[in-house]
Amino acid sequence: MQAQIKEWGNSREIRLSKEILQSAGLTLNDIVEVTAANGTITLARTFRHRTLEERASEFEGRLAFDGEYDWGKPVGREVW
Repeated sequence: MQAQIKEWGNSREIRLSKEILQSAGLTLNDIVEVTAANGTITLARTFRHRTLEERASEFEGRLAFDGEYDWGKPVGREVW
């Protein structure tokens, strides 16, 4: 993909298509680390701890807060 550098106020911008961002695993409002060296600009997602709410939302209401949770069948040499 090619992109053109444009003006945006006193800054410059490069627009990336939704398909490029999806293939890189990036979404709207993600924070990326920008580095530049030898004519190359690199964007990389920064590590960010997810909030408790973000983690709990993955369970879609199936999270048991009574101290027990079904982790599925044993894998390997676990003793249950």
